[in-house]
Amino acid sequence: MSFFSSEVVRAEMTEISELQEEIYGSVFQFPSMTKDDKVRHVDLLERLLNKQQILYTRLSLSDDPEAQEMKQRIADSAQLMGLPANVDMNIIFNNMTKMLEVMKEQIDKTGSDL
Repeated sequence: MSFFSSEVVRAEMTEISELQEEIYGSVFQFPSMTKDDKVRHVDLLERLLNKQQILYTRLSLSDDPEAQEMKQRIADSAQLMGLPANVDMNIIFNNMTKMLEVMKEQIDKTGSDL
């Protein structure tokens, strides 16, 4: 069975896509959101990041050529965004998680992410 024919993988990819749409649909309203809406937005970002990390791990563990191709496309996209070649994506995921924690702390303290 192909990596992408798995019901679990397809469901996860669908949920990732739905989370991305929801997050990107309101990202520009973030500065004017209420404190509760900001917390909810960051929580959605955390859920998305977690699901992306799980998918990336699944891609890494698979020997399916399509999975390996997608993993390479992710690495190529990361390079286009300015990350060094051969960067450990787990480090990136961990750094992003820490950044979201800092944002939540700031929102809790001040009602803002700044």
